[in-house]
Amino acid sequence: MSLSTTITDGAAAHAMNIELGHDDQHDHPQPQLPNKTPTFNWPLLLLSILFGMTGVVGGPLLVRYYYLNGGTRKWLPCFLQTCGFPILIFPIFVLSLRHNTKTTPTTTKPSMSHLLTLEPTLFFYSAVNGLLIGLDNYLYSIGLSYLPVSTATLLQSTQVAFVAVFSLLLVRQRFTPYSINSVILMTLGSVMLGMRSQGDRPSGVSQKEYVVGFFMTLLSAALIGAVYPLVEFSYGKAVRPINYSVLLMYQFNQSVFGTIFSVIGMAVNKDFQVLGREANEFAPGKAIYCLTLVGVAVFFQLGFLGILGVISSASSLFAGILSAVLVPIIEIASFVAYHESFTREKGMSLALCLWGFCSYFYGEYKTRKVMLRSSSSS
Repeated sequence: MSLSTTITDGAAAHAMNIELGHDDQHDHPQPQLPNKTPTFNWPLLLLSILFGMTGVVGGPLLVRYYYLNGGTRKWLPCFLQTCGFPILIFPIFVLSLRHNTKTTPTTTKPSMSHLLTLEPTLFFYSAVNGLLIGLDNYLYSIGLSYLPVSTATLLQSTQVAFVAVFSLLLVRQRFTPYSINSVILMTLGSVMLGMRSQGDRPSGVSQKEYVVGFFMTLLSAALIGAVYPLVEFSYGKAVRPINYSVLLMYQFNQSVFGTIFSVIGMAVNKDFQVLGREANEFAPGKAIYCLTLVGVAVFFQLGFLGILGVISSASSLFAGILSAVLVPIIEIASFVAYHESFTREKGMSLALCLWGFCSYFYGEYKTRKVMLRSSSSS
């Protein structure tokens, strides 16, 4: 896991009230302001953006390090992207205890089992999303095995367009000229990354394999573009408030099901039998191999948790825009860490993505200002 909550009706409108701790039955209706702008949780949003940036940038860099030093498995990175959920157990428990101690004598004290479990609706949607994320990770791995990195990055970055479409379909996202401009700029920035890519079809890759990789990566972008709005849609179905402990439990459950999907794939592909040999043959050594795998798991767990928080605090569209603006930043990080080329096209892509990011924020600021002015005059 809009910033001014441009979701207008149905489940999404209920989601806004849940995120802010409002009860629909006690709020005074304001028919003249159907798109009321809430005061969202800034600390949670900023913390989520920090987690998202750390995971989205750091995770791929470590995966790249794995492949550069002798890693060859496709299912293993899929597994690592979701298997870090045990690190969430301690913060979930601590937050649940804090919530339990804050109850007053006049309030009903919830049981610990109630605090440590998701309600059935959120459990169902988090399980579905976990399986979809597991499938998405595998599709992207296939794409990376057949496509140049620049082409795969280009295709994956188009997720912002898919997020926009599915946000409109699932949560009735209302688009402003600024948000439309932001999506267009982000898409153009992604296209810019694919311009003048050297060696479009890698040596040793057949035309058929190239086509398979192309469509698998595009399907991966479409799938993750559906997952973000589905998360926002599921928040709208919740009965209890969506606080940070609920986000942690949602991510925990989502990761469990994503890991189950990947473990089945690894077992079928017999990856477990070769991990020991791969660790021994890893160029920097077995210890670094283990640290690399642990680092990938931690970074991606932070990334997914950050995205969930952004969706809860803002919207799925903003989460998609944040992911898109990080793509050229990943290119810069790759240039610094692995001395990969940083072309003019990548610089222009970064500029377009940052422009789109600022356009979105400015549009939300203006919308919020108009709403507050209308509210004060009513």
